[in-house]
Parts: sequence; structure tokens; C-alpha cells
Amino acid sequence: MHNKSGLKQKAVVFDMDGVLVDSEPLWQKAEFEIFSSLGVTVTKELASKTKTMTTKEVTEFWKSRFDWKDTGIQEVEQLVTSRVIELVENENCEISGVRNFVKKIKSQGYKVGLATNSPYKIIPAVLEKLKLTPYFDAISSSDSEINGKPYPFVYLSTCSKLNINPADCIAIEDSYSGMLAAQRAGLKVIAFTNGNNVLDLSIAHSVIQNFEHADNHIILRRLSALS
Repeated sequence: MHNKSGLKQKAVVFDMDGVLVDSEPLWQKAEFEIFSSLGVTVTKELASKTKTMTTKEVTEFWKSRFDWKDTGIQEVEQLVTSRVIELVENENCEISGVRNFVKKIKSQGYKVGLATNSPYKIIPAVLEKLKLTPYFDAISSSDSEINGKPYPFVYLSTCSKLNINPADCIAIEDSYSGMLAAQRAGLKVIAFTNGNNVLDLSIAHSVIQNFEHADNHIILRRLSALS
């Protein structure tokens, strides 16, 4: 696809949790509240294993260990999701500098997409919280995919909605699982560390430490280098 100037259209696809919003504490709080109410003993050790899972996978994870009665997996998923939305709306969770960063990318004429493992219904709440709804051209959730990240499907869906070849897109991810999903889909990967000194950067093409002091030209140079 080409834009009005005749140049090939390119895009930046953002992960959501940990990139647009600092949502890990919100997920932890919501999951602790909901699963504890069902009789689950939520330990840090077990909870650490669920960080990159979809909500359905997390629910199945705890269900397999603490087989609560009377409440179905889908109902529990909805309870967790609804609680996270409440927390997103009421807590200060915006990643510092990301709003202006997204606007800069958009102002340069690039398409902007979102690919997340989180449930689809959380996406509008996050984008409204950040006042970024009009800036995203396509959004996708692993809700609608056979498998979430690290499988590539959610990235392939976003690129398809953007009508842009994955090879002409860059993904911004804060986890190795997400980076692997983007790489498998054929996107170039930029790692967003946000102070995470133990993040595996082995498949990242570039690194952004934080958005507030990020050199926007890192993205632009990487985009211009795409075929």
C-alpha cells in the first residue's frame, strides 16, 4: 500500500500492557481479588508464571490448580477484565511520555496499530484514558486468535487491518514473548525497557529506554530503512 505521496505506507504497532499503560500492577490486583474470592491461594511464585498469558489462559491456569465450583471460566474472565477496566479508569497508569510519542509517529505520516494479549474490551478504556483513540488506525486482541503471543497471529491481524505488509511495520514491545510474536509475524522489533534491566534484547533491532527522552529518530530511521 502507498500513501498519497506515492511512498510505500509503513506503520508502528504498539503492544499495550507495559508499553502504553503500566498495567501489570492492575492485573495483579484484579487477579488477586477475583481468584482469592474463589478460594485460590495466589502466590507470587505462581503468579509470575502468568505474566505473558491471555486472560483465558490465566483463568485456566488457576482453575487447574484450585478447582473452584459454580463459576465458569468465561464468567471469571469477565470479572477480572471488568475489574482491570475499573482500575485503568481510576488509577494513574499512563506510561510517561507515550502519548506525545504516539502523536509524533502519527504526525510523520505513519500508520499506528495496536496488538495485545489483553481482552478486546479493555482496549477502548486504555485509549480513552490516554486520549489516543483517534490516533490508532487498527487494534487487535488475542481474544480473537487461536493463540496469543508468543504466537504471531495478533500481529498478523493488525497488519492485515492496516493493509500493510508486516515487513513494512515495526513493533514496540516490552517482553520477550511479545518480541517473539512480532518477529514471527515478520515485523522489525524495538524493545521498550522502561527500566527493566533483565529484559532479553537478543531479537530486538533497537531499544528505547523510555518515551519521555526517546529519540523519535530511532523509530524514523528504522522505518526509513524498511524496504
